[in-house]
Amino acid sequence: MTGTRSHWLPDRWINHAKRPGVAYRAQINHNEMMQGGRLYRANVLHTPRPDRFEIVERGYVHVDAQGYVTGVYGELPAGLGECEVEDFGDTLLIPAMNDLHVHAPQYRNQGMAMDLELLPWLSTYTFPEEARYSDRRYAEVMYRRFVRDLWRHGTMRASIFATIHKETAELLATILDEAGMGGLIGVVGMDTGCPDNLRNSTEEVVNDTLSLIDHTSGMPLVSAIVTPRFVPSCSCHMLTELGKTAQRYRIPVQSHLSENQGEVALVRKLFPDSSCYGAVYDRFGLFGQTPTLMAHCCYTDGEELELMKKNHVFVVHCPISNCDLGSGIAPIRRFLDAGLPVALGSDMAGGHDLSLFRVMQSAIQMSKLLYARTEGEWSFLSLSEAFHLATKSGGAFFGKVGCFEPGYSFDALVIDDSELNRHDDGLAGSAYTVRQRMERYIYLGDDRQIVHRFCQGREITEPRLSDL
Repeated sequence: MTGTRSHWLPDRWINHAKRPGVAYRAQINHNEMMQGGRLYRANVLHTPRPDRFEIVERGYVHVDAQGYVTGVYGELPAGLGECEVEDFGDTLLIPAMNDLHVHAPQYRNQGMAMDLELLPWLSTYTFPEEARYSDRRYAEVMYRRFVRDLWRHGTMRASIFATIHKETAELLATILDEAGMGGLIGVVGMDTGCPDNLRNSTEEVVNDTLSLIDHTSGMPLVSAIVTPRFVPSCSCHMLTELGKTAQRYRIPVQSHLSENQGEVALVRKLFPDSSCYGAVYDRFGLFGQTPTLMAHCCYTDGEELELMKKNHVFVVHCPISNCDLGSGIAPIRRFLDAGLPVALGSDMAGGHDLSLFRVMQSAIQMSKLLYARTEGEWSFLSLSEAFHLATKSGGAFFGKVGCFEPGYSFDALVIDDSELNRHDDGLAGSAYTVRQRMERYIYLGDDRQIVHRFCQGREITEPRLSDL
């Protein structure tokens, strides 16, 4: 099998036997792809390019037997007349959401302590909660609720921080796999500046990551990811060995970067010989040597930005969390103009909302604040750009995900927004356009309007909660 190359992935990351974080499929010809499969009909909307929506009203999406899109059509195409058609009526059919930064063990703390900054929030609320995940019973109850809520909000793939506890990280991977959803799971590494009950040794985090790799080896959509919490919580020895592990086993990396001014100052104190925060990760082989996600980047500029661009490191924009914890506003327009790959993350529970639609809202709002502060020097995000970040741009970390172009995984949501359009009764003089309906859903809708969810062609029903 050969790797399906995403827009963002450079050549050195392609064609490994099985690299977590990338979707794979056998290469088959177009005629074989068109045989069988199913057609889905609705108002189709996606963003192959960030600068505009592509909309096909009452169009068709053909999905082959392996769960991949072969095409979007305005009319029933010749040669597909024998395919089963599932007609969703006057609904919206869009790509599913991809959350590239979320902390599963913080689920219970959602919406709590939003009047604190990052570092006191971690020590007072987050660390005590994460310590509870040594208890398998507690972890199963909470992780099942967490996965159910990802599903509820239309997020079909996510890059997830677990805790230092191997057994419950493996449990989370199993729950996600059972649900039929996709993701990357990381055993968190930290051996300094943290409570004793959340401290693991370098040997432990490496061995536990290797165990998680083995545990997920038979899971088609779930894989392991190397996860140093952040520079201030990891010794040089731990960072060195995690970097070696990522490169030896060709697995991706996730962590935090330049989130908070106090954190940036602490890294500068700990590594005075490094030119920037990102250079510390780079020194240890954790900054683009394998596919890398760095969340926040509120204070990334200059040399750090150029290093990210050179190493093709993904920025994961977490605007709700950055606001909730008083961290700052990430300069997303600067990153996009520089050609950096950018995705969106809920960063729950630093962010109080798991919905990527709410994250889109916040991303646009935060960009408008920067637009005002720079007197228009940095233009704000358009709706299509924000949508693209949550779908195709973020999905690129998983391979061909987040769009309805041929060859892309059919990860999709069907949204019945009829209740939101109750004012559209002829009195206003004209109906809402499909684009206007999409915008109204992003700003006014919620999970109650999501009536179907698909991941790689399979409809995903509500994941079960714990029997405990």
